[in-house]
Amino acid sequence: MWLTWPFCFLTITLREEGVCHLESVDLQQQIMTIIDELGKASAKAQNLSAPITSASRMQSNRHVVYILKDSSARPAGKGAIIGFIKVGYKKLFVLDDREAHNEVEPLCILDFYIHESVQRHGHGRELFQYMLQKERVEPHQLAIDRPSQKLLKFLNKHYNLETTVPQVNNFVIFEGFFAHQHPPARKLPPKRAEGDIKPYSSSDREFLKVAVEPPWPLNRAPRRATPPAHPPPRSSSLGNSPERGPLRPFVPEQELLRSLRLCPPHPTARLLLAADPGGSPAQRRRTR
Repeated sequence: MWLTWPFCFLTITLREEGVCHLESVDLQQQIMTIIDELGKASAKAQNLSAPITSASRMQSNRHVVYILKDSSARPAGKGAIIGFIKVGYKKLFVLDDREAHNEVEPLCILDFYIHESVQRHGHGRELFQYMLQKERVEPHQLAIDRPSQKLLKFLNKHYNLETTVPQVNNFVIFEGFFAHQHPPARKLPPKRAEGDIKPYSSSDREFLKVAVEPPWPLNRAPRRATPPAHPPPRSSSLGNSPERGPLRPFVPEQELLRSLRLCPPHPTARLLLAADPGGSPAQRRRTR
């Protein structure tokens, strides 16, 4: 059952430049002061060394604060703040039941406080339920940042949230968090590799698939080329290049002549020498 007058809810969102969704500048300043005071009261109730809720934090983190106010007449005539709850979306790495890491962005409970004088009157549940309705989430889809034992008992009593999924960070999620991957707990797409850390581009990958052939004549020795069916006729013209073949080691002319003298003469060589006894091998080679 929803609270009726004199209770009302306020939704406060501060923009990055420090302007909230209120028209009056004076009222904006008052709201920022109230947020700071609520953060101090919450930190004191949780025995924290410093507040985790402040107007300056909200300006830079786009958090939303839901405030429950008692509008009944007070001595000052302005009513009183009963409590608040601060929420916001955060990118988290959480473990599932199989201890697998998941990068998600759930709605997180960042701070929750009800004034000590009005606790155990149902105000906390009404404020929490109002937040769920506005954010359109289910209790098991939430991630709670460092919840106190009082908050854990509250969630167990009103929403049957008891079994938690162990995590390595300060956030607590409950069983059923991964049952329905709604947008509040959606998995983020994998990040693309940055340009400066790519091992190679797609064009490089295509280039690596093709074996680079070494230049001539290194490409002739290890490869066995299949002779063509009809080899082209050799040209005797001086303008045409001869057919390329495997290179042979260069031997000086004197060593070549010396080796020829050491080798026994072939019968054909004897006939040639007998026909031209005065000619040298070098001269015969030039006149052929």
